Amino acid sequence: MAQGNPVKHKKKTKSVLKNIRHAERRAAINRMNRTRVRTAIRRMRTALGSSNSGEAEKLIPATFSELDKAIRKRTLSENTVNRYKSRLSLALNALKAKK
Repeated sequence: MAQGNPVKHKKKTKSVLKNIRHAERRAAINRMNRTRVRTAIRRMRTALGSSNSGEAEKLIPATFSELDKAIRKRTLSENTVNRYKSRLSLALNALKAKK
């Protein structure tokens, strides 16, 4: 018996080759957008982790803007972005209340 899943080969027609090129281009763009969002979230979490509410206050509009762009570009779904925003806001409010 054969091991693993069989590999499906598509015919090398013009449309298939174009679809492959298009998929690779979209994957690169989506990866770039996801990286931008993750970096913004990482910066925000670092500021929150270091108990630096002033820096976190400055970063929140930029972070939320990146998250909103991810919705518009269909990189992330709206529910996912709302969940991230909620958690970051709760963490910031808890940090403010602590001080």
